[in-house]
Amino acid sequence: MSSSFKSPMTVVGGNGNPIGSIHRPSGEIHVIVGPMFAGKTTALLRRINSEGNKGRNVAMIKSSKDNRYAIDSVVTHDGAKFPCWALPDLSSFIEKFGEDGYEKLDVIGIDEAQFFEDLYDFCLKAADQYGQTVIVAGLDGDYLRKSFGSVLDIIPLADTITKLTARCELCGKRAFFTLRKTDDTQTELIGGADVYMPVCRQHYVNGQSVMEVARSVLESHKVQSDPILMAAPVI
Repeated sequence: MSSSFKSPMTVVGGNGNPIGSIHRPSGEIHVIVGPMFAGKTTALLRRINSEGNKGRNVAMIKSSKDNRYAIDSVVTHDGAKFPCWALPDLSSFIEKFGEDGYEKLDVIGIDEAQFFEDLYDFCLKAADQYGQTVIVAGLDGDYLRKSFGSVLDIIPLADTITKLTARCELCGKRAFFTLRKTDDTQTELIGGADVYMPVCRQHYVNGQSVMEVARSVLESHKVQSDPILMAAPVI
């Protein structure tokens, strides 16, 4: 099927009678999720390169928060690159890209999608109004296995959903979760293998228990070594 195919849409008036037929392209939304080091960005770049090789106009977006490997490129953990727009939010993309150019885009890739709060509205408009194909890659859960950002919110909009897995660093089994190695507790903590590792369910549960004990010990040592806290009177 040609990428320029337009699907007809009938506009219905207030009396229920058709008042004309307009043509809009058929958009799509594809979601790629999984833990860290599962190959989400690699899968996204593979799709974007494939679409570009077919002659379709493509653009890539990533969050400006993620500058681990490059500022103006999406980079996989093994070094593959693709130029991108690094933005604080998706709503600014049309203005920065240019409305005329945006309307000519066929495919939009979004990496690290969990950092975009306006992900739902952007994907909805791109697919339903502009007829674009949007390919989204991001974490479905944070280090506590709770919903991260708006990625899960777009599941009802999606044509396809791909859940990737990594390899557990501790036993080699399939890894579904991301374990944080540090004692930081904020949800957004950007890092690589120095901060996170993919683990299976067993080692996630065991690892979380170990981390909780470690945090308690560290907090206890902090209290004991803090001269102000040690000098505080007991009430």
